[in-house]
Amino acid sequence: MPVKIADKLPAIETLKNENVFVMTDTRAETQDVRPLRILVLNLMPTKITTETQLLRALSNSPLQSEVRFIHTASYHPRHADLDHLDVFYRTFEQAREEKWDGLIITGAPVENMDFEDVAYWDELVEIMDWADENVFSTLFICWAAQAGLYHHYNIQKEPLAHKVFGAFLHTVTDGKNKLTRGFDDAFWAPHSRHTTVSEKAIVFEPRLELLASSDEAGAYLAASPDGRRVFVTGHSEYDADTLRLEYERDIAAGKEIEVPQNYFPNDDPSNKPHVRWRAHSNLLFTNWLNYCVYQETPYDLNELSRTK
Repeated sequence: MPVKIADKLPAIETLKNENVFVMTDTRAETQDVRPLRILVLNLMPTKITTETQLLRALSNSPLQSEVRFIHTASYHPRHADLDHLDVFYRTFEQAREEKWDGLIITGAPVENMDFEDVAYWDELVEIMDWADENVFSTLFICWAAQAGLYHHYNIQKEPLAHKVFGAFLHTVTDGKNKLTRGFDDAFWAPHSRHTTVSEKAIVFEPRLELLASSDEAGAYLAASPDGRRVFVTGHSEYDADTLRLEYERDIAAGKEIEVPQNYFPNDDPSNKPHVRWRAHSNLLFTNWLNYCVYQETPYDLNELSRTK
């Protein structure tokens, strides 16, 4: 089934060229089904790239999803296209009166800052609290996962001596959980971050379950037992060239950056990147949509309620 998105969203042409089935609002109006309503708080400065990556990941499910994007009102990224935001985004205030089956909160390039020093932290806290009553399941990605673990469970992020940068092998720690259903015992996923969260802190929190981790990259996938909060510390949605572009950007800016691990064949940046994570990414997003959202959310979203 297709992902339902706004007419003329730039991601449409990219996804169609990849034979990804997307449906515009105009066409969807002719169908008599209730799609899952998915809201995305996109905190990344590269709005269109992140939109395309997430829509691609969501499109592999047989479930029809209506995806809408919001941005923070308290902060406008310097490099974001304001015209694009005006056309395809709403602010939280414009979306808060509605109920949603799922919410995705993306990463953000602010991980070296204290949470409370982030310009939109108060607004993000308000959104996370609002989601407890108005969204059935929330998926937190990368920095948002650290922010959510901190806000909801008081789990602190920790600085790393060296940036976790590349594709890393992970091990499933709970293969019976609905989120890891169908996962291989070991799988690959990309990371790009300077901070981490302690596996022990997650394991010792009775309201959380650690589902997958990496010897090199640390805790990767955790969730509340009911699946209504899901935390992913990496970026399984990344394109094949995302890490390469980040590496080249930092090199051009004169920053000290190591070659991303397990990414270029022979660790040679002149080689085409070796993508190892597509199958896992597809399954992760499909499982979240199916088991945490579709099979649990009420048909009438006005009946949605949450207890924590």
